[in-house]
Amino acid sequence: MQSFLESWGYLALVVLTFAEAACIPIPSEITLGFAGYLAYEHKLEIVLVILLATLGELAGSFVGWGIGRYGGRPLIDRLGKYVLLTKTDLDRAHRWFERRGEPAVVLGRVLPIIRTFISLPAGVAEMSPVRFGIATAGGSLVWCAALSIAGYELGSKWHELTKGFSDAGYLLAALAVVAIAAFIGHRYLAVRREREQKSPA
Repeated sequence: MQSFLESWGYLALVVLTFAEAACIPIPSEITLGFAGYLAYEHKLEIVLVILLATLGELAGSFVGWGIGRYGGRPLIDRLGKYVLLTKTDLDRAHRWFERRGEPAVVLGRVLPIIRTFISLPAGVAEMSPVRFGIATAGGSLVWCAALSIAGYELGSKWHELTKGFSDAGYLLAALAVVAIAAFIGHRYLAVRREREQKSPA
């Protein structure tokens, strides 16, 4: 990833941020931090790094939003039981995004792991593209600026930092596995209860 950024510069930055926001789990901490480091080395411009990264994330996020908006709800309504989602869950998510859509997306765009997938529920909840775009741009700008500037300010110490990110990534991955297992167990029971309630006595 770092060699891709070093060789292709701004194009690589846009490709990587687009892919990460389109639900491909690429570590943006490394992408943006290293781009900031390249700006420190005068190979890139820090302002352009922040702007292009934000635009890349904004464009990529609309891929996830589109999947949720145009295929998500009808598909999940029919096949939800196979992915452990109930109609009640979807109705609740829709109402929640109607009331708190912008803050949910803004916050989601600055949380590791969650930020990669926040576009999907926003699309399923049919959040308007204008509201979604504004919220995503705001959260992405904060995230991209913070990590790019951190890489820029760290300068020559950047390579020491990447090891810390790698260690943190392993910890987050382990926690994510536990959380996913608990989630699947809980969702299985919820789907089973809904089926039993709908079954004739």
